[in-house]
Amino acid sequence: MSTVLLFSIFVVLFLLNVPIAISLSIAALIILGLTTDFTMHMLVQRMFASLLSPTLMAIPAFIFAGVLMSHGGISKYLIRSLRAWFGHLPGGLAVVTILACAIFAAISGSSPATAAAIGAIMYPALVEGGYPKKYAMGLIAASGTLGILIPPSVTMVVFGVTAEESIGKLFMAGLIPGLILALILIISAIFYAKAQKLEMQAKASWGERWSSSIKAAPGAFLPFFILGSIYAGIVTPTEAAVLSVFYTLAVSFLIYRELKLKEMRKIFVESINISSMVFLIISAAMVFALFLTVNQVPQNLAQWISENNLNKYMFFLATNIMFFIMGTFLEAVSITLITLPLLLPMIHALGIDIMQFAVVMTVNMELAMITPPVGLNLFVVSAMAKERLESVIRGVVPFIVLMVLALVLFVLCPDVSTYIPRVLMD
Repeated sequence: MSTVLLFSIFVVLFLLNVPIAISLSIAALIILGLTTDFTMHMLVQRMFASLLSPTLMAIPAFIFAGVLMSHGGISKYLIRSLRAWFGHLPGGLAVVTILACAIFAAISGSSPATAAAIGAIMYPALVEGGYPKKYAMGLIAASGTLGILIPPSVTMVVFGVTAEESIGKLFMAGLIPGLILALILIISAIFYAKAQKLEMQAKASWGERWSSSIKAAPGAFLPFFILGSIYAGIVTPTEAAVLSVFYTLAVSFLIYRELKLKEMRKIFVESINISSMVFLIISAAMVFALFLTVNQVPQNLAQWISENNLNKYMFFLATNIMFFIMGTFLEAVSITLITLPLLLPMIHALGIDIMQFAVVMTVNMELAMITPPVGLNLFVVSAMAKERLESVIRGVVPFIVLMVLALVLFVLCPDVSTYIPRVLMD
């Protein structure tokens, strides 16, 4: 009964437009105050203790690096190079948008940052190239979600900390699924361009291709620098995130020379706002999870599964539906922190590989980024394009269908997620 009351208070507060972190905190505080002997002092200690994991330091570092890249010219030169190589193909501009998002995702680890940085440049180009505004906005919103699947990923960091799993392995678990999802989007873009008979862009000369590639190389090298240093055993994921900040600063200031000191205040403010929001949600969700742990909700759910002989496919179906519903009003970090502690006992009881579940859950979090009414990427693209939110939602619906099909593939084929971390890294 108290668990139902906990979620009821949370939902009511959320519907009253109380911020997610505050809703989580107040709901947990009320129920813990009524049903346990926990004091406010103990709860505050719990909130601060939840943020003491060194691994969590990777989150603000990746966020800061992503904001730096959007201001320092890296995204601009990356798009210019991709456009020179692929812009003349059928659906070339859409393909460039998807590839740019995939590469930027491998740098920033953030979906909203990816959609904002790439969309600001590619949206006007797509509209000018004859693509309907609705399609262009949907494409950017959906492609931007690659930011939390292709490594490094802020969502995977949160998953790893919560589940106490290797973040390096989780990063690699998302690599092949991320590339497959990008390929699915590319194929759909080519078919769409042919069906709409969109005009192809002029073919760039080999000189333009090579010169643009050389210009983009310092920024494009960053994903290899981050992941290579992690898997060579030189640095931890947290250290790699900090190194990515210094690398981005060096490229932006010394090579591209497009980042000015006067812009740093704006960059710091933007990064701090995003990081503060994430950390406040983490600490609030830990208090929320404290009540569930005290009342043995995870153990009771695991016992229910064992008693009802629920197989793993039924479990995946149930959790995917739950994630999809929650994704319509919560964002990725909140969903992960609220549900994962409950689901871990069931995952182990059913013999599901944690790497596969991490990928399936992350794809669901991608869907949460583009499902109304609270999909973050929808708001980012709507603000960037200066169009109504309803138009973005209509444009993103076909991409939601494509991503659901990819989700089915990742559920039925676990090797897609587990091959690299289990075979190549063990």
